[in-house]
Amino acid sequence: MEKIRRTKIVDLLQRKDWGAMVNVKGWVRTRRGSKQVNFVALNDGSTINNVQVVVDLANFDEEMVKQITTGACLSVNGELVESIGSGQAGEIQAREIEVLGACDTTYPLQKKGCSMEFLREIAHLRPRTNTFGAVFRIRHNMAIAIHEFFHQKGFFYFHTPIITASDCEGAGQMFQVTTKNLYDLKKDENGSIIYDDDFFGKQASLTVSGQLEGELAATALGAIYTFGPTFRAENSNTPRHLAEFWMVEPEVAFADLNELMDLEEEFIKFCVQWALDNCKDDLEFLNKMIDKGLIERLQKVVSTEFVRLPYTDGIKILEEAIAKGKKFEFPVYWGCDLASEHERYLVEEYFQKPVIMTDYPAEIKAFYMKQNEDGKTVQGTDVLFPQIGEIIGGSVREENYDKLIARINELNIPMKDMWWYLDTRKYGTCPHAGFGLGFERLLLFVTGMANIRDVIPFPRTPRNAEF
Repeated sequence: MEKIRRTKIVDLLQRKDWGAMVNVKGWVRTRRGSKQVNFVALNDGSTINNVQVVVDLANFDEEMVKQITTGACLSVNGELVESIGSGQAGEIQAREIEVLGACDTTYPLQKKGCSMEFLREIAHLRPRTNTFGAVFRIRHNMAIAIHEFFHQKGFFYFHTPIITASDCEGAGQMFQVTTKNLYDLKKDENGSIIYDDDFFGKQASLTVSGQLEGELAATALGAIYTFGPTFRAENSNTPRHLAEFWMVEPEVAFADLNELMDLEEEFIKFCVQWALDNCKDDLEFLNKMIDKGLIERLQKVVSTEFVRLPYTDGIKILEEAIAKGKKFEFPVYWGCDLASEHERYLVEEYFQKPVIMTDYPAEIKAFYMKQNEDGKTVQGTDVLFPQIGEIIGGSVREENYDKLIARINELNIPMKDMWWYLDTRKYGTCPHAGFGLGFERLLLFVTGMANIRDVIPFPRTPRNAEF
């Protein structure tokens, strides 16, 4: 086969230099046609769109043509010509075809549609479908948007450890990291495991958050963000939870509650606008096939001012709704941790726009949140989104050493491994604030997908660590 430099299909579809000889490589989506001529739709992953390859059967070996089946990998040399049919400007009149990889009849991604559940069972092949190609190209773009946003604002990208000896949330649901022989564990007289002979000499886990280390960095570099994998060993089999997911966590020195909320709103709007500007074809496909209201919802978020709602006012609204006959599965009272149904009522029915909820009861929030003057509430902020519920959790951090220590003792949080965190409040403490955004929750919103397992290539969930 004559050597012509390969053109990516995304670039080829922009070209109008009819008559040029081109080379494309990719996988066959479909092949149809008559006894004289076949039409092969070829896709190389660079775009949701296929290029049409016209194969005049008289010019090609019959045995080779038989190998052009859905899923087969081809290299095609041909002439770029203006397309007569609708749907594409140009197509390729094939001159030479090489089958780089045949695909046998057991290939599970045939033309008929597959369910999302089935595709999770073949997660190694699902990126080849139109839907998952679109989702993963958008995932890439959202990661770029995050770096772009913080870089433009002068934040520094700071790498926090994945293996840690501290539990940021006091949640206790952490994956342990060990080199010990689990069949022969050394224990002391109380039956507790002795970690002296373990790799780190103490109990270690996979991180649930980079926040605490991020706070240290913010007190030195001013404004930082982390963006990396985090792990929660919660036995949650819901469409909104993963055991391994990615978190974006900015931390900013000298920021107060209003500045934090401004940052949260600006950040999300930047990311959504980036998707609208850079992922047009993929969004249009998902809007057509997955969620008819997707693009309209994305545009609405960008153009809407988020509501800022104190928790106490939110509870009042929910109680009034119940008084008027609204039914919720979970009870509503001052001091309750809002369920997803409550959050979605406020966002989707009552305000019909995103809500940033603030000033939560101290009992339902983490130890590090700044305490308000009322002695009952803390300066936490949750950004609530349509169809998702909570997409961001943040707070102003308690910078006062004595207040922080009192709260830690109140909650019996073991601080023997956290002396370094308390040092930030002893040595030149400063007001600071930050938030965490679950990257996959953002992707759920931007793609219109219904299940969080479908916006990460290889989901890790209870009893599932395939591929």
